[in-house]
Amino acid sequence: MPTRSDPWPAGTPCWVDLGAPDVAASTAFYGAVLGWSFVDSGEEFGHYNICQVNGHAAAAIGPKQDQNQPTAWTVYLASDDTDATAAAITTNGGTLLSAPFDVPGNGRMTVAMDPAGAAFGVWQADGTIGAEIYNEPGGLSWTDARLTDPDAARSFYTAVFGYNYQPMPGAPGDYMTFHLGDAPLGGLGGMMDPSAGPPSHWVPYFSVADTDAAVAAAIDGGGTLQGPAMDTPFGRMAFLNDPDGAVFALAGPPPS
Repeated sequence: MPTRSDPWPAGTPCWVDLGAPDVAASTAFYGAVLGWSFVDSGEEFGHYNICQVNGHAAAAIGPKQDQNQPTAWTVYLASDDTDATAAAITTNGGTLLSAPFDVPGNGRMTVAMDPAGAAFGVWQADGTIGAEIYNEPGGLSWTDARLTDPDAARSFYTAVFGYNYQPMPGAPGDYMTFHLGDAPLGGLGGMMDPSAGPPSHWVPYFSVADTDAAVAAAIDGGGTLQGPAMDTPFGRMAFLNDPDGAVFALAGPPPS
């Protein structure tokens, strides 16, 4: 079981959370799809629910802060200095949606928007690293950004986080993996369907043991499938919207 206790290296996708209009309904939905259990952090932290796999933090679901905004998952990128990262975001054409602030005993964070309009978070660990389990059923296995202007976004993320990019064989030409070393950390590319759906956004991929069974649970719980599940060299994948419209992906184990 891949687990982690040390802070994630700066620039690495390290956490995801969902602002939900109805936390109880969302935890019921994702619990059925991903097998999560939940720990309510209490009133002090706004009843932010930590989604767990075998006692390890995988993600979180909390109350939506602005009921007028679309329901969406937020991907957080690790930082060693949230304030310096926030300054780099604004210097390079991004927008801060919240000024950096402390989560007492846990870390320091901000939420921002890249020049293509995709929202993301920045997390500086201090007591809480973010995801403690990954590449395991119920854990985060990948993230990518689907963008109306991937070229502008790539320049932005390089300036802020130092990413370099490599094409992915078989993927559309505007889709590239982003790196800080040899291993890919995620992907950046164009919109999957430019004519419909949400604006630019990040997508979390959650690992599942059986993609088709997880899709069936999602549909049974009121989710919608964006297109048929597909076999890829990285596993059987499916892209879905939860009952409130949040986009997420499921990824089964890669072929042996």
